[in-house]
Amino acid sequence: MERVNQTISISEFILLGLSSRPEDQKPLFILFLTIYLVTIAGNLLIILVIRSDPHLQTPMYFFLSFLSLTDICFTTTIVPKMLVNFLSEKKTISYAGCLTQMYFLYALGNSDSCLLAVMAFDRYVAICNPFHYVTIMSHHRCVLLVTFSCSFPHLHSLLHTLLSNRLTFCDSNVIHHFLCDLSPLIKLSCSSTFVNEIVIVTEGTLVLVTPFLCIAFSYIRILITVLQIPSAAGKRKAFSTCGSHLTVVSLFYGSIFYVYLQPVSTYTVRDHIATIVYTVLSSMINPFIYSLRNKDLKQGLRRLMRRRV
Repeated sequence: MERVNQTISISEFILLGLSSRPEDQKPLFILFLTIYLVTIAGNLLIILVIRSDPHLQTPMYFFLSFLSLTDICFTTTIVPKMLVNFLSEKKTISYAGCLTQMYFLYALGNSDSCLLAVMAFDRYVAICNPFHYVTIMSHHRCVLLVTFSCSFPHLHSLLHTLLSNRLTFCDSNVIHHFLCDLSPLIKLSCSSTFVNEIVIVTEGTLVLVTPFLCIAFSYIRILITVLQIPSAAGKRKAFSTCGSHLTVVSLFYGSIFYVYLQPVSTYTVRDHIATIVYTVLSSMINPFIYSLRNKDLKQGLRRLMRRRV
């Protein structure tokens, strides 16, 4: 009975955030508000350019538009609550709000991961099998790939959210993080976390690593094919279509692997920086990477600006 009463009494968590110093809160608020506004504006612009330009109605840009939409939703899951807490004395989040944030964190984060894998597959087909590209990457197949990429991660996220809902929290409700994540919650729990940790190590690792392996396989095949091209100009052209995507993949997966491919018990405050990279910074940087390194997208942006003028 005492355990039940203690569990029911915890109706909210305290997010310690990035800094406990009062003088840091307003500068952090301004910084992350700027990042959030730039993220929304940049990704909306990418979507608008792709949707409005007939020259960009190809599978690669179809996938990119959904990646930008997912990035907007992903950042919105995290940053608005951070902004509220920067200006609030009580940096709290309700129990239901915490699980909801964690659900969308994993659902949208893994949707990003799957979309990056689909984009790598698209480049693989375009470079390694160009004569069958139109047949393989038909609009119907592209829609199916996007549907799978945006729906399957919700099952993965639902599993971990339901398992987290089984945990009990008796002694403390202070989360040493700026968001609700699995590792801090598991460290906070006073009940057995064996099942949670087993599922993270098995199913969680499989869901995280599989898209990365698909990307790695696609680029190994691309590299082999490109090295067989006799002209240097042909090699540069082939690599130029992959440069933006490779940069985004390196940034996204580098920070994710740093955070999640380690035992839950070793999770520390130092992992906050890596978490910021894949949850906040990558979504802001992606539009710049794709627009600055992509000639077609830059031309589409110029055409859009001329139409507006």
